[in-house]
This record gives sequence, structure tokens and C-alpha cells, in this order.
Amino acid sequence: MGEVQSQTVPHAVPWMPEETRVNALEKVIDGFRRFRDDAMQTRPEFFEKLARQQTPKVMVIGCCDSRVDPAIITSADPGDLFILRNVANLVPPFEPDGARHGTSAALEFAVDGLKVEHIVVMGHAGCGGIRALLQRDPTQPSTDFIDVWMSQIDGVREQVLHDHAHVDAHEHQHICELESIKVSLKNLATFPWIAERLEQGTLQLHGWYYDIGRAQLMAYDAASDDFKPM
Repeated sequence: MGEVQSQTVPHAVPWMPEETRVNALEKVIDGFRRFRDDAMQTRPEFFEKLARQQTPKVMVIGCCDSRVDPAIITSADPGDLFILRNVANLVPPFEPDGARHGTSAALEFAVDGLKVEHIVVMGHAGCGGIRALLQRDPTQPSTDFIDVWMSQIDGVREQVLHDHAHVDAHEHQHICELESIKVSLKNLATFPWIAERLEQGTLQLHGWYYDIGRAQLMAYDAASDDFKPM
């Protein structure tokens, strides 16, 4: 462990004092050790079984944000959730163009391979991806990965700014966060093997929104087109 620290940690965040950098990684390593010791002492049979296969019934598509780990928020056990995380928890539409689609590949594995019964798109308050969407100039060409990624919901940005011109930037962000979840739910249904499972009644789609400051989880209700506390 000491060799890894000396070689990789100082280069990870060059502007941070070396002691702080080492302490940050040590906290992560210590956390693993506590997890390992607890797992082996209290549930060795559980982890032996888990090593043989995974059988999650729920897939969660969440944001990369460090504050919104789906497993932590839901107190899930290892093996409970099949989790995909990307910037702003977006699901692009089905595009069989031969390109490398990480989100689509994960969906295919979850639905066709693992036979999950639920797919949850979980957005959250204070999303940096949505903030970048609102701050970008759509008249200018996208020059970085985040701009290109977020441009898939430019329509959400334009609609929110048009329909809610009277509200402030904070509210624009909140509305965009909610609307982007709805777009991802619609895009999920464009995948033929998801649409088939929906038609069969063997798969359900859910939209969730997590308010970090309040530790409140809300679920999308299609009938009222609104998010309601769970």
C-alpha cells in the first residue's frame, strides 16, 4: 500500500498538499478494511454466495456526483442493485449506429442478461451536469466531452427557459433536473428489448429525484406529471 501511495497519490491532485492527498486516500483504504473485516466476520456465507453470481432485480441509472450513491442512499446490500452512473443520469435514445454506447450496453446487459424487473432513473438537486447545460451557449460548437454529452437534452433547456422565463436561475436548474428525468424515461422506451418487456409487464420504469440537503427522495407520478415524496 505504501508504494501505491507514494507513486499515485501525489500526482492525482497536484494542487493539494501531499499530506492531505495521502490522508484522503488512506481514508478510502481504511474504509475498505473495515468493510472487509465486518463482511468476513458477520456474513462470510453471504459473500461466498455473492462471489458465484449476481441476481439484482433493480437497475439504477444515477449521476456520477459523489453525494448521491444509490447504494448508500437506499441502504442496499452488495448484489441488490445493478448501477450505472454517468454525468446527469442521462439515457440517450436507442441508436443502433455501431458506435460505442456505454449506457446502452449496460441497459442491454441488465435487461437481457440479468432480467432486472425495475429500472430507476435517479436525478438529484444541485446537479453539475444540469448546471453546465444551462450555462453553455447552444449557438457555439461543443468543444468538450461534457458539452457534447449534455447537448442531448438541449431541448429541455430551451423549453424550460421559454416556459419559465419569470423564475430565477436556481429554479431553472431545479426544473431542468426534473424534466431531464422524464426525457430519460421516454428514451428508455425506445430500446426494443425494453419496450417488449414493458409490453409483457415484466419490467417497470421509475423516475426518482433526490434532494441532498433534505435527504428526501421523490418519485415521478405519470398520472399527475409530478414528483411526490416517497
